[in-house]
Amino acid sequence: MNQDQTKHILGRFEEALKSLRNNVLMMASLTERVLERSGDGLFGRDIDACNSVIADDAEIDTLEKTVDEEGVEIMMRFQPMARDLREVISAMKVSSNLERVADQAVSIARRARRLNQSSSLPETASLEAMFRMAADMFRASVRSFADRDDALGRELKPRDKELDVMHHRAIHDLTQRMTVDTAHIPEYLDLIFIIRIIERIGDHATNIAEDAVFATSAEDIRHTSVPAAE
Repeated sequence: MNQDQTKHILGRFEEALKSLRNNVLMMASLTERVLERSGDGLFGRDIDACNSVIADDAEIDTLEKTVDEEGVEIMMRFQPMARDLREVISAMKVSSNLERVADQAVSIARRARRLNQSSSLPETASLEAMFRMAADMFRASVRSFADRDDALGRELKPRDKELDVMHHRAIHDLTQRMTVDTAHIPEYLDLIFIIRIIERIGDHATNIAEDAVFATSAEDIRHTSVPAAE
């Protein structure tokens, strides 16, 4: 293979890799939007926001398929090695977690839409701090991938432990509340499901951060332990 052919192949590979990253980042932007809108639907009792989350999910699903197809094509066509291979694998795994976060946002929107048909419960507002923490974790995880920020990616695991503590406390408080306010048990059950969904969003954000670290430093931090939050 002569030098011109090598440069041509290298150029095609770089273009394909750039397209893959751009699609993942576009997917991340859309996912961040639907996640924020799900919060508007729940805490702002905004039915239109709920509906827009559900409508936008199809575009995110389509992008996930595109990322998978591009990733497989790159591996088969160019057989990347070392960091380039990690980049492709991480992009595909990040895409999968983005799609799941979008699905969780849809689940919040569907339950929020049902809750908004009843009178507002004061307990709903108590979940906003937990939701905001999960959303902040998600944004940080995407930034760690987009900026190849190894240090930022490593910060997510301890924050996920804090979110777990908030999750358990919120479940406990709502369970207790159900015993004294039985008239609103269906609404409390919706809120409990939403709490669990928020906790899962934190898990997916942590997964994205772990993949970002792997892509940048080749280190697998998935099963490294962090101190439990108080």
